[in-house]
Amino acid sequence: MATDGQAEFLGPAGDMMMPKSAPAAGETRDDSDKTAMMPGAELLLKTLEDEGVEVVFGYPGGAVLPIYDALFKNNKIKHILVRHEQAAVHAAEGYARSTGKTGVVLVTSGPGATNAVTGLTDALMDSVPVVCLTGQVPTHLIGNDAFQEADTTGITRACTKHNYLVKDVETLQTTVIEAFHVAASGRPGPVLIDLPKDVLMANVAYRMELDKAAAQARYMPQTDPDPAAISAAVDIMMRAERPVIYGGGGLINSGPRASELLTELVHMTGWPTTLTLMGLGALSADDSHFLGMLGMHGTYEANLAMHGCDTMLNLGARFDDRVTGLLTGFSPNSTKIHCDIDPSSVNKNVQVDLAVIGDATRIIEALLAELKTRKFKPHKPSLDKWWGQIEGWRKRDCLKFNQTGKIIKPQYAIKRLCEMTAGQDVYITTEVGQHQMWAAQYFDFHLPNRWMTSGGLGTMGYGLPAALGVQVAHAGATVIDIAGEASFMMNMQELSTLAQYNLPVKMFIINNEWMGMVRQWQELIHGGRYSESYSASLPDFVKLADTFNMKGLVARQADDLDQVITEMLETPGPVIADIRVAKEENCFPMIPSGAAHNDMLLGPDDQAQKPVSEEGMVLV
Repeated sequence: MATDGQAEFLGPAGDMMMPKSAPAAGETRDDSDKTAMMPGAELLLKTLEDEGVEVVFGYPGGAVLPIYDALFKNNKIKHILVRHEQAAVHAAEGYARSTGKTGVVLVTSGPGATNAVTGLTDALMDSVPVVCLTGQVPTHLIGNDAFQEADTTGITRACTKHNYLVKDVETLQTTVIEAFHVAASGRPGPVLIDLPKDVLMANVAYRMELDKAAAQARYMPQTDPDPAAISAAVDIMMRAERPVIYGGGGLINSGPRASELLTELVHMTGWPTTLTLMGLGALSADDSHFLGMLGMHGTYEANLAMHGCDTMLNLGARFDDRVTGLLTGFSPNSTKIHCDIDPSSVNKNVQVDLAVIGDATRIIEALLAELKTRKFKPHKPSLDKWWGQIEGWRKRDCLKFNQTGKIIKPQYAIKRLCEMTAGQDVYITTEVGQHQMWAAQYFDFHLPNRWMTSGGLGTMGYGLPAALGVQVAHAGATVIDIAGEASFMMNMQELSTLAQYNLPVKMFIINNEWMGMVRQWQELIHGGRYSESYSASLPDFVKLADTFNMKGLVARQADDLDQVITEMLETPGPVIADIRVAKEENCFPMIPSGAAHNDMLLGPDDQAQKPVSEEGMVLV
């Protein structure tokens, strides 16, 4: 049997028809059975092939050696050997988010599984479809504190969408099929399958024509919106005078068609549109309706439009705390429509007036059809007046900075990187911190699936392995990890993986020698007491690159920058570019922690006038 974790969201186990037992080894059988006997490890790989898996990111160990032995004989699935199991999950996330496919991870029992926990939590927070295969001690040793045993399903129950412990090889094939279905359906997320070694070695019948529909029947999330909810949403939209569209990562997860439909909806309505950190690319950055990113380090015009609107159409966003600011001050006079695939997200943080449950693509299709049926026309006098107010906010030019002198401003470095890659199809990953926010502010995204960052969990060390996964998926593409030096060192062992597979990832390190965001918070909240946030001993990144036979570059002053970017982009293999930037630059605009989303700091002068409250200190 397969023991499920988090089973409350699925139906009873009896709802899924399990296949009949295969004939015993050596038993005569009719070829029409369409079965073949093989060890569980080989059946696992065959089932992965059936699910369209082409790449697995992993690290071997004793409990999963039967799978690695089967991989040795398999010529359809490519295995990428990472240097740490956390990196395997982040690489699978990068692969998944840049392709729309499900990423696959393979790690051993005990420490292999526990090392994957951070990556799994990251994938859960950001709704990334990942299937993680973990080895486990033989079934008869489970619970005996055997060597490299851990209660993997217990440990990962809170950081996976669902998990399984497979105790009977007869259920392995259907378990894997269901796991991929659960990971990619509804609100995507990580699913873990724990595989005892004896299960992997036992012989079992692989069923070539297994009824996949039956194996997926236990989990059927709602994807088509309720027509009555669509009609009610359009009723509200027809009355809007100061509207805003607020889009999130659900638009990206729904697939490229959702972004195309969003653009159509924006142009039909003429409504101003803002995107969350996770939604960047769903609407082109050069669209005149785009207000920029909203939230703690979002644009002035985006946050004030959200605060001042009378109608808010939320498409695939979750009203997280970095967007809302102080809840009592969040968009107090708006009618809020929340469109989401996940019913549990509705009214979780912000009370809304109307919920529309379903897939973002299908919801926007339905909204467009209803708007066309009703011959929707925006209320031009009101909308023109609203746009006039927004243009006034835009004139504050909240992302303005001054690049003067020799010292490189981090904003300037990222802006030049954006300008010098314009016209190319570039994939960007980031680590976590100030550089991440500057990348979101100053790098323009015109298509979905080109921006991979750790949003919900804020995982330092995400960017390099995620870039590795993106590069594996898009061999000929330009993949750039915009990093901070502190975050980069969290998983820099993956330089070895880049070198082994000659993956031409470009690492663009915004090096200010500080844990930049920590230092900024210490300045704003803790009186400039910089406790343990300065990196007193950094590697020479050029020499570090050389140890892995990579190109290493350094930009020490502004005049060096363009040449370094040019050489980085023209080098065919992996490159580390050390960009020495101003050490104590702060990231603005900023909603002070604990403040309302319209109470923004636009620069150092505001910073002095609006100190962070004691309540706000708790929320950082």
